[in-house]
Amino acid sequence: MSFGDPNNPYGQQPQAPQGPYGQQPPVPPQGGQPGYGYPQGAPQQPQQPYGYPQQGQVPPQGQPGYGGYPQQPAAPYGQPGMPGMGMPGMPMGYASWGARVGAFLIDGLIIAAVPIILFIISGVMAASSVSSVTPDYSHCPTGDYNCIRDAANSAVSSSTPVGALLVMVLGYALMLGAVIFLMVKEGSTGQTPGKKALGIKVIKESTGQPLGFGMTFVRFLCRYLNGVLCGIGYLWPLWDEKNQTFGDKIVGNVVVQVPK
Repeated sequence: MSFGDPNNPYGQQPQAPQGPYGQQPPVPPQGGQPGYGYPQGAPQQPQQPYGYPQQGQVPPQGQPGYGGYPQQPAAPYGQPGMPGMGMPGMPMGYASWGARVGAFLIDGLIIAAVPIILFIISGVMAASSVSSVTPDYSHCPTGDYNCIRDAANSAVSSSTPVGALLVMVLGYALMLGAVIFLMVKEGSTGQTPGKKALGIKVIKESTGQPLGFGMTFVRFLCRYLNGVLCGIGYLWPLWDEKNQTFGDKIVGNVVVQVPK
């Protein structure tokens, strides 16, 4: 029978009692004095594992979490006056000179196609009302040029029928209506049918928005300035940094490419 180490006068230290089923006894949490068998105070919340944000903390946007995937920042919509990239319906760059000419031709057909047909009909109706007979110079003395002129004029009688005039007026009315329609479309949406077909759009350089009807009308009037100096204003977009004509620079607009 052993009584411990003879060099230790106090004998062996008593062993901590084993918990039931071989479990270790509970260890009191740090930071406070435990009571008998149970810790005092509210239980501490469990610590989140490494790689997750703590409760109450939200990682800032654009910054990756601890071990998680970085959040995607919101896609930019482009600065005012500067074409954006990649978003549906957003500008993709300045419109080329060829695209602008193509849109102009399509819109020109919309304006003039029907009126030209009406003008042709009106001309045919007016020409059919002209009758001509052989002049009678027998009663004119020799050398009397006034008599000869009067005889020639009396041989030709023409009268423009009312129907031809009405058809001509209708043609001009349709042409004016088509011009106003195109200006309204361009002012409200930035696109006419021709521009929409070619995938280009007119916007205000400072805001990126359509011009509105008033400024679109001013832009229409400024087109006459493009014809000054042998039409060089129409060719100016070929070497201009922003592909602008003289009228575009005066109004402060740019023509950009957009998805069709």
